[in-house]
Amino acid sequence: MQDHIEVVEQAFDSAAGLQWLKEDSQGVGALVSFTGMVRELPDADLDFMELEHYPGMTEKALQKITAQARERWPLKRVFIVHRVGAMRLSDEVVQVAVSSAHRAAAFEAASFIMDYLKRDAPFWKREVSDKGSVWVEQKSSDVAAAERWSDDA
Repeated sequence: MQDHIEVVEQAFDSAAGLQWLKEDSQGVGALVSFTGMVRELPDADLDFMELEHYPGMTEKALQKITAQARERWPLKRVFIVHRVGAMRLSDEVVQVAVSSAHRAAAFEAASFIMDYLKRDAPFWKREVSDKGSVWVEQKSSDVAAAERWSDDA
């Protein structure tokens, strides 16, 4: 049982996350990885997206989310890397990857971690486009995605 959690300012290699998972593969039957990228805006031409975070607090939030996932599913390894700073179209922003004995646990845990990350991790996003600069508020769909994991749902 091991975790790799980091917030970085530079581009990252998503293949490295999968390789890290494979370094301890005894009893592992599934690797699941999600990589989020900067995408186009529906109504403007994006120049760049900027993410800010609260150093220390952000990593603690990611550790807490990982611990919650470990309480629900039997995970071998969890890998989370999240970029901050300025990013352009198609840049990789986040990778969540997990290993487990079984695919269902791996898929569900990766989805859970990403849903909770979007809702609970202290990141702030600014989009700079041909129409100006906008700080993006949290979406109700991100809150709803995390709430689907509640025991009351």
